[in-house]
Amino acid sequence: MPGKKKFAVAILTGLLAAAAWLVPTARAEKREIDVAHSVMKVHVYKTGLFSGFAHDHEISAPIARGTVDDSANPIVELAVESGKLQVEDPGVSDKDRAQIQQTMQGPQVLDSVQYPEIRFRSTRVQPAGNDRWTIDGDLSLHGQTHSVQVTVTKKDGKYEGSAVFKQRAFGITPVSVAGGAVKVKDEVKIEFQIVLAQ
Repeated sequence: MPGKKKFAVAILTGLLAAAAWLVPTARAEKREIDVAHSVMKVHVYKTGLFSGFAHDHEISAPIARGTVDDSANPIVELAVESGKLQVEDPGVSDKDRAQIQQTMQGPQVLDSVQYPEIRFRSTRVQPAGNDRWTIDGDLSLHGQTHSVQVTVTKKDGKYEGSAVFKQRAFGITPVSVAGGAVKVKDEVKIEFQIVLAQ
């Protein structure tokens, strides 16, 4: 009888050990971002004395790759190729749009040749209500890395959110023309809608 009891205890101990190993593995699910169905936009706003003669900029920023590690300590990572950011600016001429695109990609702003990638990696994810989170993370842009905060909401299976940062924090001087009478604001807003791969 004592032998059977020891045998039963050994089996129970083994099962508990296996469960302790399997549960974290099951919870830690690293999923790819579906880059084909995810959207990211950058909004740059005008300011200055004659800003009424200028216009805000809308820029598409296709996500190159990314993952979401949905575990006890979630980690979100994504990357964007700076050279693939595209000025959309509806309502402006093709010539003006091309000029804005060239300025954005050039050494005055993104300097996409020297800094070809923009990256984000979360450092903390906090619940902020039902299907809502506040995410702190490191944004690497223009050769510098600084902390930013992102608000995220899950809606219809998609993760929607936004973040705001200042260009000067990353060593970028906001574009200014006509002696500063027309310029863009230091503050830039990013909006996104992310879908995870099935």
